[in-house]
Amino acid sequence: MKMETINPATGEVVRSYDAMSAEQVADIIEKAAIANEAWQQTSFAERSALMLKAGEVLLSRKQELAALMCEEMGKNLAGGEAEIEKCASACEYYALNAEKFLQDEMVETSYSVSKVSYRPLGVVFAVMPWNFPYWQVFRFACPALMAGNGGILKHASNVCGSALAIEEIFLQAGFPENAFRTLLIGNEMVSDVIENPHIKAVTLTGSTGAGKAVGGKAGEMIKKSVLELGGSDPYVILADADIDKAVQVCVTSRLLNAGQSCIAAKRFIVDKSVIGEFTEKFVAAMKSKKMGDPTDRSNEIGPQARMDLRDELHKQVLQSVEKGANLLLGGEIPDMKGAYYPPTVLTNVKPGMPAYEEELFGPVAAIIEAEDEEDAIRIANDTEFGLGAGVFTEDLARGEEIATKRIKAGACFVNDFVKSDARLPFGGIGESGYGRELSHFGMHEFVNVKTVCVA
Repeated sequence: MKMETINPATGEVVRSYDAMSAEQVADIIEKAAIANEAWQQTSFAERSALMLKAGEVLLSRKQELAALMCEEMGKNLAGGEAEIEKCASACEYYALNAEKFLQDEMVETSYSVSKVSYRPLGVVFAVMPWNFPYWQVFRFACPALMAGNGGILKHASNVCGSALAIEEIFLQAGFPENAFRTLLIGNEMVSDVIENPHIKAVTLTGSTGAGKAVGGKAGEMIKKSVLELGGSDPYVILADADIDKAVQVCVTSRLLNAGQSCIAAKRFIVDKSVIGEFTEKFVAAMKSKKMGDPTDRSNEIGPQARMDLRDELHKQVLQSVEKGANLLLGGEIPDMKGAYYPPTVLTNVKPGMPAYEEELFGPVAAIIEAEDEEDAIRIANDTEFGLGAGVFTEDLARGEEIATKRIKAGACFVNDFVKSDARLPFGGIGESGYGRELSHFGMHEFVNVKTVCVA
């Protein structure tokens, strides 16, 4: 079977890869398990030196890797370069902090020694998406490898080149052969990989449907899993918000990565006293953004990653309009080659519409009117998702209280858009998944939290 890479900006097939057989996959996993036995015995100093080198390799290949992302999934060059820099920063963060995060914790009991020790689990299997093809991988791989685990990657089929490049980066940095491997396989083989006895844990970033399938299989095999799934992130704009700042932040968040981010702002819930001003300025700002060839640095918005994804997004917009939403901007497939979709704004968005109920994975904004603060928070929480959220207010103490106690999400930012950061835990609740990536919380997900007592 061939796995094809189609450039979403042109619609042309640019590369194809031979999918691996079941025998090849089993052989790679076995080699990874054998390599991990030795890797678990290495010191933090050894691992740290290699991880720092991986960060250097990333930066030395930054332009090449950004161009590959651009070709495979349409990310503009500036966005690709920023993603590689972020991966390098994660390498440095875990290289410098892993030993501290995993040091033994002494506990006072009647024993002469009683402690909690953090030990590696073994080979971790990662199923990763195309939208941030390097960052999604490195935010699992850095803590997993620094903890003494091995890594097996099944990446999205449209970013095979990036998947192979990541394996190459770790080898180039000096990691042992088979410490981190890439599998070129389709979704139909994921279940078999999870069943493999050498796989000790599973992590997935993807849709809620994919999370149910992978998490269900991991549970059946009694293997630890972490799921980072979709989101319908609400951004609440209160009556006292700085509207100009809110518009700028909200538009940036909605259009990041051509709108293809699980933590992009999706639903803009605006107090009725300021909704007129917010909507007018928001539409103008969305309209000003230039869409086109992602290799042209003057363009801010590239194509959607695949034609089928663009078409599904358009279907969600049309269905929302059919159910009563008002289309203020965009909403039409442009007459140009490639999987492009324009910045789009919907108002009068109500329950029962895709724009209210579902994740819109593209540059489409849903503006929802709220009667007051209480109503805005109610609407924000009226979702099965719970990944990120934002609150805009000039009263920072009130904003912090709302973010901390009243909006249900894995992360809530005040007067800014949600970002992932290696220093902070990342993940969601509800249909946005479970478990955490990043910070020391992410590192502790894939270790054996072991009690040791000496009489």
